[in-house]
Amino acid sequence: MHEYAQYAPLYAPAWATVLTDTHQAERREAIIRLLREKVVRRQQDLVRLLKKEGYLVTQSSVSRDLRDLCVLKSSGRYVPPPEELTRANGNFSALTQFVRDIRVAGPSLTVVKTTIGAAQSVAVAIDRADWPEVVGTISGDDTIFIATRDARAQSELVDRLRNVFGS
Repeated sequence: MHEYAQYAPLYAPAWATVLTDTHQAERREAIIRLLREKVVRRQQDLVRLLKKEGYLVTQSSVSRDLRDLCVLKSSGRYVPPPEELTRANGNFSALTQFVRDIRVAGPSLTVVKTTIGAAQSVAVAIDRADWPEVVGTISGDDTIFIATRDARAQSELVDRLRNVFGS
């Protein structure tokens, strides 16, 4: 240990506090609670509410939390995911209503169209399902690009997506 390391907590600015997984889990529980209790239209509003409760957050950390929690933006407000949304075996029942279309674009790119604001949550659920066909996803506001290694994997993915989402 460096000889001055013991003094770091005394001189470090408040924003330099190291957060643990426990802090993150508590903050994310607070986000879900706040979204269920209040109408939150902007991430900055959520940052303000969290700071009011004593959480050290930035807009970028809240943005990551919203993505990881599969929070949707619908009718101009943030909506927490239904409680039944889980990772286990890709349970997508809560997300099927948001998928509008599934198309192929070449031999290894699949495009999923969603309602506005839902693409990121659907993409996170696909990533978490850990399907072997999926190399990676990129999402925008209402479009997801899913890369596969080849045409065969793409065909398997499209079948799986249509079974899950019914599109």
